[in-house]
Amino acid sequence: MNRYPATLALVVATALGQAAFGQVAGQPAAPAATAAPAARTAPAVHTAVIDVGYIFKNHARFKQAMDKMKDEVLQAENVLKAERDRINGLMEQLKGFNVGTPEYKKLEAEVAKAQGDFSVNAQLQKKDFMDREAKVYLQVYNEIERAVSHFARDNGIAVVLRFDGDPVDATDRNRILGSITKPIVYHDPQIDITADVLRMLNGAAVAGATTSQSKPLR
Repeated sequence: MNRYPATLALVVATALGQAAFGQVAGQPAAPAATAAPAARTAPAVHTAVIDVGYIFKNHARFKQAMDKMKDEVLQAENVLKAERDRINGLMEQLKGFNVGTPEYKKLEAEVAKAQGDFSVNAQLQKKDFMDREAKVYLQVYNEIERAVSHFARDNGIAVVLRFDGDPVDATDRNRILGSITKPIVYHDPQIDITADVLRMLNGAAVAGATTSQSKPLR
């Protein structure tokens, strides 16, 4: 996908000569030339688009973090399942005692405590995983923002708009409604910087962001 160059388009300042003229015999030296004003960087004027959803789906470290968390969730579910089975076993044992007997009351209290602990532990684990998931999303999104900012500065891009590049599923009502309310109706494929930013994030030759092979936007 041919997109923006990684070299920043700068206005080259024209240096003014500051060497003093040779002094003519009997004549005072000519006054020094006034220093030229500092060169100014050309303002960013270009616009680009990026598919953030695609970035998340293909961000290598994000996928690794999510896969690791899925494994941990599965392990936690197995532990909870084992505890649930144990509680169900206690409830079966409870049926073998006469209601009101000391043995019944003792086992009943044990079941009630186990059920309460199970419910609390399940809720705490769910909250912990949701909090950790949110932190991973935030961390990666901040990383995406930094990469986009870096790429935009290097390529004279003033605005980067978000768009959804997934095709519309005609059987999905929410996708249809989302597609007809999207802010970007059309964009030139040449201004899509999704793949460029994804390469930076996945560590695929980050140095390529400054290679001389790239050309500035025109």
